[in-house]
This record gives sequence, C-alpha cells and structure tokens, in this order.
Amino acid sequence: MQTILIVDDEFGLAETLSDVLVTMGYDVTTAVNGRLALGAVVEKRPDAVLLDMMMPVMTGPEMLAVLKADETYRDIPVILMSAAAPETMLVELRPMIADFLQKPFTLERLMAALHKCFGSSAD
Repeated sequence: MQTILIVDDEFGLAETLSDVLVTMGYDVTTAVNGRLALGAVVEKRPDAVLLDMMMPVMTGPEMLAVLKADETYRDIPVILMSAAAPETMLVELRPMIADFLQKPFTLERLMAALHKCFGSSAD
C-alpha cells in the first residue's frame, strides 16, 4: 500500500483528499503546515507528498527546499498544489516537483499526477 502525505492548512480540502485517497486504497497522513509535515516524513516516510504552497509556520516552498536538501528524502515525489501560484515561482520550483495541481482540480487531474509519481500502480 502506497502512503501519501497531504500537507494543506485547508482542513476541508485535506479531509476530502484523504477520504478519496483512502477509498482508492492509499494509506494517507495529513499535516497542516510544512514543519509538522517534515516530522511526519521522518515518522512514516511517504511514497508521495501533496503539498500546498501557502501555509502558516512553514510554506510549501520552504518545506520543499528542506526535503530536497536532505539526501534521505530528496527522492520522494512532491505534487505542489496552489490556487494562485506566481509563474516565476513555479518556474523556479518545477525541477524539484513531480507535478503541479492548480486549485481547484478534478479527481482525474489528481490521479494523473499520482500516475506520474507511481506509474500504472496508482490504479
């Protein structure tokens, strides 16, 4: 069973994504900011991370930088999510992420992003 870490301070979205992904057979962990998410990564290494850009305490880009700087965790695929991502920031972050989801996104778009991370095993 593949584990997905959802990092988003929007409780409703994180809960909905978690419910959908659990129903599809994934093991899901959630965190409300990047700092808590880094602890969750150490506690139970995820197979992929769904990471919101704008959060309190530690933003998505800040968490992404810490994750990718650590040799132990840099290979974990990260799918970045945002309702309003500046294009210049996306260009800068693109080499570090597996995919980008513009909020709101469809279930089909989410599954396509997970397919990029997991290949055909995301079915």
